[in-house]
Amino acid sequence: MLDESFSEGDYVVYPTHGVGKVESIELQRIAGHELELFVITFDRDRMTLRVPVPKAKKSGLRKLSTPGVMDTALSTLRGRAKVKRAMWSRRAQEYEAKINSGDPISIAEVVRDLHRNANQPDQSYSERQIYEAALERLASELAAVERIEPEMATQKLEKLLDAA
Repeated sequence: MLDESFSEGDYVVYPTHGVGKVESIELQRIAGHELELFVITFDRDRMTLRVPVPKAKKSGLRKLSTPGVMDTALSTLRGRAKVKRAMWSRRAQEYEAKINSGDPISIAEVVRDLHRNANQPDQSYSERQIYEAALERLASELAAVERIEPEMATQKLEKLLDAA
């Protein structure tokens, strides 16, 4: 595993929230104990998260993916959709787990698998919601890795999906 020490200004990925920025590392006194915390802001959600430094690795906090990992995720989008015959509720749980894993390749699988029906009228509301959540999460990391606007990253992903 990579060395997971973060500095102020680093972009990081928190599995259940996506890409954030380490604003500061601060010492707080909580219940009589000194605790060092990463203060991470998520602009999209207008949210600030404080993660105890000793728990950062266990929480899944990680540095942005390397360009190589993002390339693998993008090539996953070009693959063939794998739609299981399981009940939608079961598949939805699996998709949510993949999105919340924070792994860009798993998230790309969700985007790929749900994109095929994106323009079909029979796609359910919950299917559309999961697709959009996965697309947004993948686009935000791609944007941070490539230093482009999230909208441009989304367009790049959609172009790849449409060409597949």
